[in-house]
Amino acid sequence: MHFNKDLEHIEDNSEFKGLKINKGTEQPPSVNPDAANRFLKIKRRELTADEYFDGIRKGDISILSRAVTLIESSLPKHQDIAQQIILKCLPYSGNSVRVGITGVPGAGKSTFIEAMGTFLIEHGHKLAVLAIDPSSERTKGSILGDKTRMEKLSSMDNAYIRPSPSAGSLGGVARKTRETIILCEAAGFDTIFIETVGVGQNEIMVHSMVDFFLLVLIAGAGDELQGIKRGIVEMADGIVINKADGDNIQRAQLAKRQYSNALHLLPATKSGWIPRVETCSSVTSDGITSVWNMIGEYLDTTRSNGFFEENRREQATYWMFETIQERLRNDFYQSDIIKKMMPEYEEKVKNARISSFEAARELSELYLKEKFKDR
Repeated sequence: MHFNKDLEHIEDNSEFKGLKINKGTEQPPSVNPDAANRFLKIKRRELTADEYFDGIRKGDISILSRAVTLIESSLPKHQDIAQQIILKCLPYSGNSVRVGITGVPGAGKSTFIEAMGTFLIEHGHKLAVLAIDPSSERTKGSILGDKTRMEKLSSMDNAYIRPSPSAGSLGGVARKTRETIILCEAAGFDTIFIETVGVGQNEIMVHSMVDFFLLVLIAGAGDELQGIKRGIVEMADGIVINKADGDNIQRAQLAKRQYSNALHLLPATKSGWIPRVETCSSVTSDGITSVWNMIGEYLDTTRSNGFFEENRREQATYWMFETIQERLRNDFYQSDIIKKMMPEYEEKVKNARISSFEAARELSELYLKEKFKDR
């Protein structure tokens, strides 16, 4: 069989009698190329600080998220525009209730936040949840992924959930979280939850940026009074015994009495508030109203006695000094002379040829000489 190579379709060859192939029509693309190009240009275009500010004030979650990404970035050009955005948003901040939430692993913090958040949104509030997530030391990315743990809350219109990986300096992560609070408040969120992971150093950082510090615990997990650091209990303005449902209700009530007795042994607080203990179930939502009422009573007490505003002023000053220290530390380690000499000094310290303190002194002097050599 011989085929005519000039034919468009092999079936048009005379050898195939009775077959006829009609010329097809070109199908349009599944995506409008003009619209796609316009979309890509918008996505690629860098916004100005004014455009970010306008979007945040309008409550545009997409622009808010992009602005938070700038805050979290370590690139100088991103930090420059981030600080411009923060400065513009600052006059519109400070009008929310800031609640820090911590607790032992497995206490159900995320489930509690979802139950409490749903309750607040149903009562007309706008809630932002900033979760300091544990991070992979390899990828530096978040491990837990709070959005997947709060499916119902994350789908609600007046909720915004932003996990921040805790890799690197805790102070740096906490500072960025504090700056994110300013943006969220400017976007109209009247309640800010800051969730921390576990019980440790980052609780101290979070305590210094919130109005109310809530400790979430569970009953029946061993000796409650020994299972958590006393310092965290002393920082708490309120304690919630979570998972108070089913067969666990009696144990939760017992734990409530134990913690209430323990709190009365602690020194009086500067706020004039006596910390309370409540029980709740994040599954049935029993006790959620009582927890929110406790926070409301605390706010009424501290606003009436002046502690609320005094505490916020002290926090602002604290973060000024923390930011100075972080900037100096970063500038030190990014110095060319320090990058060059650090390995040599590390080796000297390891081999006991120089003390740690003397090495630190000499490196500091090298840094200062390099920094001010042209002055």
